[in-house]
Amino acid sequence: METPFQFKQFAVHQDRCAMKIGTDGVLLGAWAPLDSAPHSILDIGSGTGIIALMLAQRSNAQEIDALEIEPNAYEQCVENFEASPWADRLFCYHASLKIFVEEVEDPYDLIVSNPPFYNEEVTSGDRPRDMARQSSALPFKELVKSVCTLLSPNGIFATVIPFKEEILFVNLAEEVGLHLQKVTRVKGTENADIKRSLLSFSFHKSVVEDDVLVIEQQRHEYTPAYVALTKDFYLKM
Repeated sequence: METPFQFKQFAVHQDRCAMKIGTDGVLLGAWAPLDSAPHSILDIGSGTGIIALMLAQRSNAQEIDALEIEPNAYEQCVENFEASPWADRLFCYHASLKIFVEEVEDPYDLIVSNPPFYNEEVTSGDRPRDMARQSSALPFKELVKSVCTLLSPNGIFATVIPFKEEILFVNLAEEVGLHLQKVTRVKGTENADIKRSLLSFSFHKSVVEDDVLVIEQQRHEYTPAYVALTKDFYLKM
């Protein structure tokens, strides 16, 4: 029996998920804006369900839905939801984004996604892992177009992507009427290159807020900003 990843208020089993819990998912779950007190949340491509679980802990949203196409990840996500303190607010759909968009009736106040982003068509021989890693499984263009349909008029869309894809992604979002609200660029250490961009969008134009988040001062010594962001979740923060 695999040992689950233990957070302060919940545990996540991940032995059947191609993509394990990583910094990206935790960053997005902790960073996604909740200022608008969303009533409904959707996590696209939920994997283990980690981001939806973090948002259940952080918010009072009554409806937190997740979407996962890979069968093993879907089953594991459902189990992680059911074992959590917020089982009554969490639900996972087993469907493709394309089908989900056609069937959903009510829009969501907050949509989050930690999308696959390896554009290179490399294969490891492990199809579920390749699906979880490669953007061909969920192209950015399809993602922003779907978000545009699923998001409520005053809703927020938040995502985490490689920094090198930031301009492309922002432009694709702009094409469908989603305007950048905030960007936090993430790097491992002060002197390291920027690796990730945390982005939030809405249908309303505003002055873009931007900042930089550094994760470590040195190996295993985290910056005050990173500790402040993740301390409600990680056991040793």
